[in-house]
Amino acid sequence: TGAFISILCCVFILFLFLSELTGFIATEIVNELYVDDPDKDSGGKIDVSLNISLPNLHCDLVGLDIQDEMGRHEVGHIENSMKIPLNQGDGCRFEGEFTINKVPGNFHVSTHSATAQPQSPDMTHTIHKLAFGEKLQVQKVQGAFNALGGADRLSSNPLASHDYILKIVPTVYEDLSGKQRFSYQYTVANKEYVAYSHTGRIIPAIWFRYDLSPITVKYTERRQPFYRFITTICAIVGGTFTVAGIIDSCIFTASEAWKKIQLGKMS
Repeated sequence: TGAFISILCCVFILFLFLSELTGFIATEIVNELYVDDPDKDSGGKIDVSLNISLPNLHCDLVGLDIQDEMGRHEVGHIENSMKIPLNQGDGCRFEGEFTINKVPGNFHVSTHSATAQPQSPDMTHTIHKLAFGEKLQVQKVQGAFNALGGADRLSSNPLASHDYILKIVPTVYEDLSGKQRFSYQYTVANKEYVAYSHTGRIIPAIWFRYDLSPITVKYTERRQPFYRFITTICAIVGGTFTVAGIIDSCIFTASEAWKKIQLGKMS
């Protein structure tokens, strides 16, 4: 009986030891919220990456315009951007990287920068990517870093404008070494409409209107301290053998008592 209990104890200790070792090696991610601008060294700028396809609008007509409340008004932004013809030149894929100021504003894909404005521009589109800040490739962090990725508006009204209202949330990721990476998540609401003025129908565009949240989300990698791991292992070994000793003692006492009862009956 004692040998059987000892074997069970060793198996139990091994199981708990491997469980604790797995937990010690693995990292956990703790998140917190606070009010602050985490990336003060950015100069008040946010990097933006945009990838969008307009299958029914020629590349000569597609342009990117940027506006904000600091007075920035840029029409036909071309730096760090390229246009790729689609559908034998009838469509266009726009890919660009640019910066925006950390103030409310908008950037929009339109025909405003074209030399001659088309009569009926088709603004149906597919958004492949819209991301802000650094790219975070962390499996345990499931955030809305590319919330509009895959948005398909190909079946919408070709003459309609599209408004995407974005609420940008600063996000910080700190790894075990203390290195921080700064990115941005965002929520989105959208509407589709055909706009008119007293002179007639307004040329449609794809608007991305943004505002920044004062709340920052921080993800921190943490690992269990080594002293806590050692303390837990000692507690497992000591506790298991103590309980095993009590069980073995109870079985032995019961066995001896049973033998005495049997001897008493025989006498």
